[in-house]
Amino acid sequence: MWFSTGSGCIELQLTLEQARSASHSGQCDNDIAALRTVPAIKRQLDKLEPALLSKELKEWGCWDETERADHEANLNRILWLAACDIRETYYTKER
Repeated sequence: MWFSTGSGCIELQLTLEQARSASHSGQCDNDIAALRTVPAIKRQLDKLEPALLSKELKEWGCWDETERADHEANLNRILWLAACDIRETYYTKER
């Protein structure tokens, strides 16, 4: 399944199972860390330019400029957002 940012500049592909594993109640940090080691996901994240990723995350309004200066944290954020969006989209369509 695909996730795309509002501008369409960033797209990530995850399986529904992967999305579910990292978008649940409670802390998802360990699950996101595990997903980042999956070769197909790692390749996608490795292609993301720090400035573009920070710009895209700014649109969510959740992180300030100082927080968005941490590229590794931003990679975790975008992966978590992708997982949540994919999971939500799936469940919305199933209703």
